[in-house]
Amino acid sequence: MTPSDRHVSLLKLATRASLAVAGTLIVAKAIAWYISGSVSLLAGLTDSVLDGATSFLNLLAVHYALRPADDDHRYGHGKAEALAGIAQAMFVAASAVMICVQAVERLRHPEPLGQADLGIAVMVLSLVLTVALLAIQHKVIRETGSTAIRADSLHYRSDLMLNASILVALVLASFGWTQLDAFFGLGIAVYILWSAVHIGRESIAILMDKELPPDVSEDMLALACSVPGVLGAHDLRTRVSGNHWFVQLHLELPGQLTLSVAHGLCEEAEAAIHAKYPLAEVLVHADPQEVVGANAPGTPALS
Repeated sequence: MTPSDRHVSLLKLATRASLAVAGTLIVAKAIAWYISGSVSLLAGLTDSVLDGATSFLNLLAVHYALRPADDDHRYGHGKAEALAGIAQAMFVAASAVMICVQAVERLRHPEPLGQADLGIAVMVLSLVLTVALLAIQHKVIRETGSTAIRADSLHYRSDLMLNASILVALVLASFGWTQLDAFFGLGIAVYILWSAVHIGRESIAILMDKELPPDVSEDMLALACSVPGVLGAHDLRTRVSGNHWFVQLHLELPGQLTLSVAHGLCEEAEAAIHAKYPLAEVLVHADPQEVVGANAPGTPALS
């Protein structure tokens, strides 16, 4: 299996596992909430419903993002993942508002909980399934760098805290502290809203072509300059699209080199960067040292 084939398989595994977990938890939490009437469980159910919607959206986005480049999308379709991340942020924020409204209503009109034991069992199941899913997502993110899976993983990490909080609220409610259920619901809503902001900011950064971290850019320049015969490098530009990094830079070469030799050095520089950063698609432009002017703003040259 080639690295590209493995990436496709891992992304499909992560999206399908996410959808399966969300579907299972929707059914389990719906039954437990209907019987117990817990606001915390309603918060968990609402979040799981939105998990299911965003997981399905992720499935579609990743499928689209994996399509190869074509005449109308020469850089591929990777930014579909960032668009899915924006949609996730909107869904998550909406769920936080809904939970807040329900929690405030319960504080104004308290009601006793029914069969907290069933809710506790469901939350234990939720914790087990969420931990298993996060383990799968961590592996996929480490190997593919997928934006959509990273956003989904961030959401499920918040779910882990949400489910643990619901479990605590139900245990306390079973001892008679039912009012705490609504307060836990409010706290969970605030945390979910914070997660939505984080997901949205990361997705917007990708859509706005934010550069890779400075230490990565500096390392890429150093790798290009490590090629024998290269005198320097400058004007490095980077951006991310799905699981692809697009990298452009200028190499400073002796002006007397033949075109074939200069081309060979450019390819060696591309290969040096790609060897350390397999997600990078590198485009190198050769500049004769004699005509190299001032460096591009914000991108220091290495020599």
